[in-house]
Amino acid sequence: MVSAACQGLVNLELVPWNLTRPVWTTPEFSPAALLGVGLPFFIVTMASQNLPGLAAIRAGGYEAPVSKIIGWTGIATLFFAPFGGFALNLAAITAAFCVGPEAHPDPKRRYWAPVCAAGFYLLLGLFGATVAALFAAFPRELVLAGLALLSTIANSLQSALAEERFREASAMTFFVTLSGLTLIGIGSAFWGITAGALVLMAQSGKRTLS
Repeated sequence: MVSAACQGLVNLELVPWNLTRPVWTTPEFSPAALLGVGLPFFIVTMASQNLPGLAAIRAGGYEAPVSKIIGWTGIATLFFAPFGGFALNLAAITAAFCVGPEAHPDPKRRYWAPVCAAGFYLLLGLFGATVAALFAAFPRELVLAGLALLSTIANSLQSALAEERFREASAMTFFVTLSGLTLIGIGSAFWGITAGALVLMAQSGKRTLS
């Protein structure tokens, strides 16, 4: 990146060097968005963020009031969603960092880790437009953020396909979602979950009959 900047390949003219202002977006109910985006997003958030986040908190030796935490994250999401903050959750990876011994040997003093993380997130949010514009200013060849997801995708596939009885349903979910299929205005995420559930139900019924 330094080399690209020295060669004049970085265009900083359009980068806004100011604080980001929240912009109100009036919510609009859409059945297609509810099924195609909302439902899959809810399932993924609960399964990959909230549940592992709670597990990480308890693994760190802390008793978490599950109902209150989930309830307050839901209320906060309703409040911040019109401003773009629609993905509030327990953040499994961040939780693991903040409650482990790496944060502090003394469990009673580990609260400084989430406090610092929250401060960093607030700072990042205040300059969100600047950060996004900085990435856009670099040549596309240098922006390899998508490659960072390869490890996550590989690990997720390995976990999903590890158990034989769920293998076909998991594969069906993945491939239908990946296909980009859209029916009656509903995106492939919903149809992927539906196809996987149908395959799982068919397999369960077959085992019961046999």
